[in-house]
Amino acid sequence: MILAIDCGNTRLKWGVHDGADWCALGLLEYTDLPGLADLIRAQPRIDRAVVANVAGPQVGDAVLSALTLLGTPQVWAKSQLAQYGVRNLYNNPEQLGVDRWAALIGARALHEGACLVVCAGTATTVDVLDAEGNFQGGLILPGVALMCRALAGNTAQLPLADGKFAGLPRNTADAIVSGCLQAQAGAIERMFAQVAAYPQATCLVSGGAASQLVDLLRIPKRHVDNLVLEGLVRIGRDENR
Repeated sequence: MILAIDCGNTRLKWGVHDGADWCALGLLEYTDLPGLADLIRAQPRIDRAVVANVAGPQVGDAVLSALTLLGTPQVWAKSQLAQYGVRNLYNNPEQLGVDRWAALIGARALHEGACLVVCAGTATTVDVLDAEGNFQGGLILPGVALMCRALAGNTAQLPLADGKFAGLPRNTADAIVSGCLQAQAGAIERMFAQVAAYPQATCLVSGGAASQLVDLLRIPKRHVDNLVLEGLVRIGRDENR
């Protein structure tokens, strides 16, 4: 059993994988990190943990302490030049966020052809993976909620929007939410042009805001839960592959 832990910008995502499927999945708010050891202890037969951390050293130290307390063998994922069928063409491969790297590995495991890898969370990342498994580059945008908050925080007359998507919005709240979603969808569709000519090219969409975005996209797409965790499981099986 592999325990995959994704320490993201706003919360910790975790899952237990038996080599064939997920046995358990969950979220942990960072305010609840003191309970992480008890959460792990409740999972049966953990052979090792594999961790991606973009939340900073304080969160990393708390996860390390919990795993060490339980004596759990652990792998801390790092972005590399090549791993598990993906080659990293970033100017400095180690500077690529480890969550993006894990998502690319997860995408390659789930779809062997060219794809656009989208993780829509606090930030939205839009990464190009070609048919040969080369990560060609990608975008980082403010996430949907962050875009909405930016409008509320930097304009006098636009409050934080509790609206819904509409093709032609007729109130301010819907206009804000729809504008932010259309901006995200437009960026994704523009980037898909980088892979559209490849046979069976598709867009894999993951993250907390994926359900808001995926139906808006007018490109071949697939909603994948927990794409970062999918990649971490592959890394955890053999981090040197």
